[in-house]
Amino acid sequence: MQTEPSAALHHRTVEAPAGRLHLVEQGTGPLVLLVHGFPESWNSWRRQLPALAAAGYRAVAIDVRGYGRSSKPAATDAYRMLDLVEDNAAVVRALGEENAVIVGHDWGSTIAATSALLRPEVFSAVGLLSVPYAPPGGPRPTSVFGQIGGPEEEFYVSYFQEPGRAEAEIEPDVRGWLAGFYAALSADTMPAQGEPDPHFVARGGGRLRDRFPVGPLPAWLTEDDLDVYAAEFERTGMTGALNRYRSMDRDWEDLAPHRGAPVEQPSLFIGGTLDASTTWMSDAIDAFPTTLPGLTAAHLLDGCGHWVQQERPEEVNRLLTDWLTTLTG
Repeated sequence: MQTEPSAALHHRTVEAPAGRLHLVEQGTGPLVLLVHGFPESWNSWRRQLPALAAAGYRAVAIDVRGYGRSSKPAATDAYRMLDLVEDNAAVVRALGEENAVIVGHDWGSTIAATSALLRPEVFSAVGLLSVPYAPPGGPRPTSVFGQIGGPEEEFYVSYFQEPGRAEAEIEPDVRGWLAGFYAALSADTMPAQGEPDPHFVARGGGRLRDRFPVGPLPAWLTEDDLDVYAAEFERTGMTGALNRYRSMDRDWEDLAPHRGAPVEQPSLFIGGTLDASTTWMSDAIDAFPTTLPGLTAAHLLDGCGHWVQQERPEEVNRLLTDWLTTLTG
């Protein structure tokens, strides 16, 4: 089940509930669907596509609706989780397949887990990067996030809720903002312990970028890589990406019937020890025996930040291909 490591990347668009979804594929074999997070694109999987293809898989990375060359519906609630799940299922069908392994990073991790939860007949296994699975339920999300930070600071998720507010900060200098955001969550450039946390905004007119590090790019991010990301968001704007955050309460309502539900399929988790997603959500990781009963392995990469598959591509590629081998034999 081998394919040529030099097989070319193939760009295409397919019909989906979003309208059209752009994807990039490489290789032949069992389908592995790769779903990115915020603020990224299919390009965040650029180091995984050739590795998975060389290992004998059909690796497909999508632009999530609202990103890159995929359709960008106008309505905020068009970015609810149920619609993103159906986009993923539509991609599998459009590629002529009946099922796939789905792997996601950041928001893509939550999208992948929910896809596996709601469409188990399509998604036979799930890989989660950076953000651990937490079953639907609990209090209304905006109420929870609104209580984080206190009187002096506002949590970034709350900051993103008001349409146009974060866009006004980001869009005048997309490239500079992205550089700072990526650096703020990367192991080699993140603020030192004790410095202001870049996940928060000072109340009374503060901006996220006020707390971003100023200096060199993270080691994993070249100027050319940054140009690719910036060009996409300069063309599309940020609203489609930010609408994912603005749909969290709608998700909470839509997924209420699945409160506390585990994901039963074979699963994998990879996170970084320096990522706030793994430290703040350590209880979710501790609950994996209940919430992910099919978990094969959970790996916390020492000294790694949030962008795991870009910060540690060789290690993540090895962990992914080893795991996939256990699924396909």
